[in-house]
Amino acid sequence: MNASVSMSHDEPRDMNIPNIFNSYAGMYVTQSCFHALVAVIIADYAMRAWRIEDPLVKQRFRFATVLLPVFSFPLYQLINPARSSVLFRQEALFDSNRWLNMDLWGVVSLQLFFIILLLITTGIFFFQELIPILRHIGESNSDFFEQDNSADEGRINEALASLPVDKPRVIILGDDDCMLFSSTGSKPAIFISTGLLKDLNAEQIRAALAHEIGHIVRSKRPVLLTVFFMRMVMFYNPVVLVEVRRAVRNEEKICDDFAVSLTHRPDALAQTLKKFYPADGLTASGAVKNLSSAATVSLEEHSHRLQLESRIARLEQNNNQEGGGAWFPFILVLLITAGINYFVV
Repeated sequence: MNASVSMSHDEPRDMNIPNIFNSYAGMYVTQSCFHALVAVIIADYAMRAWRIEDPLVKQRFRFATVLLPVFSFPLYQLINPARSSVLFRQEALFDSNRWLNMDLWGVVSLQLFFIILLLITTGIFFFQELIPILRHIGESNSDFFEQDNSADEGRINEALASLPVDKPRVIILGDDDCMLFSSTGSKPAIFISTGLLKDLNAEQIRAALAHEIGHIVRSKRPVLLTVFFMRMVMFYNPVVLVEVRRAVRNEEKICDDFAVSLTHRPDALAQTLKKFYPADGLTASGAVKNLSSAATVSLEEHSHRLQLESRIARLEQNNNQEGGGAWFPFILVLLITAGINYFVV
């Protein structure tokens, strides 16, 4: 690939950069993306080096890559207002403007690719994350799907009675597909379908409810609420998009551990998870519904299947861990990341 810088060496670099990248907002957007990328690279190498497998600790690293880019640029500018000057950029480890000002094959500017990437990420955030969440909240506040089934209610009440936690409302959905999810907020609830209840025994129902209770309990923690809000601030950031999804996968394993801590039956939860994809290898999709047939498996479905298989294998090996610890590598990674990103402009 041939790339050429679109400015002359005799001309100040800033004169050729579009105003959007010269503005405070433009510098914030650009540097937050690169700061997130640096944070991810350092965090991933650190977790491999320290062999960190605990999902709670791994999620802590993921959350750091979401939170740091939100504050890094304004904090660095407060420390050194001249940080965005040409002089500072010449001594920086990485100058984003120098790269964005390059042309591919002397025709297409990297700035255009970067803007397109930001727009695609924004679209994914709104259509795959924000809108479904708002729709889910609306549906969760409605009892439209609730089914009066005294036999199933008795099985659920029996399972809840043995769990040493506050009992959320459980709504039975009249659906033959396997469905299980929870809503949070002021009136949390667990939604479970008759199709899934039909396939589960008493211990598996208990494990399934315990897992969803884990989601409800953890959703009230300030850290998760803060990260969710910061995710909205970073809606345009492709690195944050990927990291939040990785953190969500960690969240499922954390709630698996929560369920096992209540039931002491990892095997029951593993058997429950197996209900969410058929034996031919097709996986659940969307609201965790089984697919009976499909010509091809989408990338998202394939990723979801791999996540299910990873969780099942972990439970079958009884490899759940107590969260906590690893604070020294976490703090060290934060300091190293903050130091390096100061020289990434």
